[in-house]
Amino acid sequence: MLEEIRIGQLGVIDSSTLELGPGLTVITGETGAGKTMIVTALGLLLGGRADSGAVRTGAKNARVEGVVRVGALREFAASVEEAGGEVEDDRVVLARNVSAEGRSRAFVGGAAVPVSSLAAVSEPLVAVHGQSDQHRLLRARAQREALDRFGGTELATLLATYADLYRRHDAVERELADVVAHARERAQEADLLRFGLGEVEAVAPEPGEDAALAAEESRLGFADTLRTAAEQAREALSSEQGDPDALAATSAARTLLDGVREHDAEAGELADRLAEITYLLSDLAADVASYATRIDTDPTRLAAVSERRAALTALTRKYGESIDEVLAWAERSATRLLELDGTDERIEVLRAEQEVLRRDRDTAASALTAARGVAAGRLAEEVTAELALLAMPHARLTVEVRPKERFTASGADEVELMLAANTGSEPRPLAKGASGGELSRVMLALEVALAGTSPVPTFVFDEVDAGVGGAAAVEVGRRLAQLARSAQVLVVTHLPQVAAYADRHVVVEKSSDGTVTSSGLTVLDDEQRERELSRMLAGLADSDTALAHARELLDVAHSER
Repeated sequence: MLEEIRIGQLGVIDSSTLELGPGLTVITGETGAGKTMIVTALGLLLGGRADSGAVRTGAKNARVEGVVRVGALREFAASVEEAGGEVEDDRVVLARNVSAEGRSRAFVGGAAVPVSSLAAVSEPLVAVHGQSDQHRLLRARAQREALDRFGGTELATLLATYADLYRRHDAVERELADVVAHARERAQEADLLRFGLGEVEAVAPEPGEDAALAAEESRLGFADTLRTAAEQAREALSSEQGDPDALAATSAARTLLDGVREHDAEAGELADRLAEITYLLSDLAADVASYATRIDTDPTRLAAVSERRAALTALTRKYGESIDEVLAWAERSATRLLELDGTDERIEVLRAEQEVLRRDRDTAASALTAARGVAAGRLAEEVTAELALLAMPHARLTVEVRPKERFTASGADEVELMLAANTGSEPRPLAKGASGGELSRVMLALEVALAGTSPVPTFVFDEVDAGVGGAAAVEVGRRLAQLARSAQVLVVTHLPQVAAYADRHVVVEKSSDGTVTSSGLTVLDDEQRERELSRMLAGLADSDTALAHARELLDVAHSER
């Protein structure tokens, strides 16, 4: 619930705080005093479009803050924390800054957030109704959504079931159309993959084979060179011709140091290290000799290796940078080929699934239509009864549920509100059969009927009583008061008959110093309320007749609350 709205430098309002509470709060004031700025401020808190023209003349920026008591609004609290804000003492502060240059900043629970996040967090809190909302009520979608909301949990469950089946059927239908439309392309792709897999299978490469063969080909191609180098290396290590070699030189050095070991321990250590080197050189010389004997010139094997490499290279030119990549391509392609070869079977499966989903969707749509028909009858009865209480005793609202030409995500129905404003007249669509004042009362009657099903804790009505007067105005006030028993209701009005039913009456007062006009908000006490109602009735705050009428209005409203 909104507890407080603080407005600074917005329009004609310099700085004001509007304290709210449960029940019905009405806002009144002279024309041009700035009543609509309250609704504008709420619009900013709800993430509405920021207009730099709304910033007070001479001010750098306008700021609006709203204090929300969380209470049972646990989903709201969760969305605040998800946005990075904090809930302190069971309250959250929403804020919006608008600069004179048009820049806008939003805050949720102390955290700076995008305006879209502020809108997402605050949207479930407040439902704003104004003249534009009356026009919204004329749209088919708004009328269908109102009926679905009135239908409650049962209708919502049927709608969710239908929507899921509709989505699944639509997805299968689109996939089937795609498979059928691209059957030729899929067949061509399958042929290409089959050819490529045949080439890979014919060569039958092994993982890493290309690298191994490259090394072998290099070794076979330079066999003579490798053998000569190995024999010369072996001769340098251990000569068979008696020439100086590494092994002999190392042995001589070891012998020299061994001869003086007894005179210095360090010389003995060096001799031992030379002994280790001697053993290593001896082993190394044997290994080099063995390597030299294993190198053979084999032209036949060289030709076979070169031929095999050529076959592998043909594969890597087409299917991958290496044989490992070629094998990976073959694995993927085999899986894809299985999928492509199963096109006919896939079409049959999709057609069967499409038929099952179509039957289930049609059944769900029929159940949804039936539930809407039942809800339409109940809603029509309740709204018609409400209209009778709103000084439209002969009006009759009907809710028509007609079949659509095609299925949509919302069902197979068109929902239209029809109004017969007078006895004997035929019901006509709201857009054609209702005046501005009648449309205001229809919308209010709908809200009263839907009040028990609405999750929104706060309703705001911006002069929805336009075009209403006399006894009808009294009934509007009475029904707003009834709506305020189950929700917080904020009403901007020019009708004293509506204002009389308020639990809290706030007046927007305008003042001027001759150069700048300012407006402020004042919560009225009982005496001040009488004077304000008197002004609204007769244009004179101190008229005895108007004051008496104002007291009478207040007494009637008090006795009925």
